[in-house]
Amino acid sequence: MRVVILSSGGKDSAAAFWWAQCRGWSVTHLVTVRINGADSMMFQLPGTDLVEYQAKLAGVEWLAVESEGITEQEVDDLEMRLKELDFDGLVCGALRSDYQKSRIERMCERIGVKSFTPLWHQDAYSHLSGMVQNGFEIMITSVSAEGLGEEWLGHIITTDSLLDLEKLSQKYRFNIDGEGGEYESIVVAGPHHKGRLLLENKPVWDGVRGHLIVTRCSTEP
Repeated sequence: MRVVILSSGGKDSAAAFWWAQCRGWSVTHLVTVRINGADSMMFQLPGTDLVEYQAKLAGVEWLAVESEGITEQEVDDLEMRLKELDFDGLVCGALRSDYQKSRIERMCERIGVKSFTPLWHQDAYSHLSGMVQNGFEIMITSVSAEGLGEEWLGHIITTDSLLDLEKLSQKYRFNIDGEGGEYESIVVAGPHHKGRLLLENKPVWDGVRGHLIVTRCSTEP
């Protein structure tokens, strides 16, 4: 089975990649939709350029799909580029977004490939805990929920800090996996990579929410 991974660079895309590898499938490409507009209903905006470096660490090709993020048209932009590739299935890290999952599945039907969403409705804490235990280094790159302060920007989730994150999610009633946009992430290392990302960044914090500006990215074995 030759598959491509729809990847934003975050934890869910990385987990989907690893899932495909564990099944013995051949991952040919990481495919990233880069939004040039102000927002997107389907795809993550920040940090997507870093997927190019993740692809190098994973030893696969990177396909960047440019889109303005216009509702419905952004899927058409992705479909047009995927038609250029020779593959059997697309693996997506969707967790609970029916909007995303249904549109990806219909697109895959149109181009004649299979759609896989291996993380669908996984328990949020177990999903994160399993990734940390298996060596994924998940860095938080933006926060926008009450209870998540500036100290979380650039933080790599550990077993201990995951417990802190769980307590905060219960107290402030946000999704511990960030599925509601409470935070964004980038995976800097994991079992699917040969090496890790080295990031230099600058935090931007307005007192309520914040994000990292990556000023330099490189890789090490």
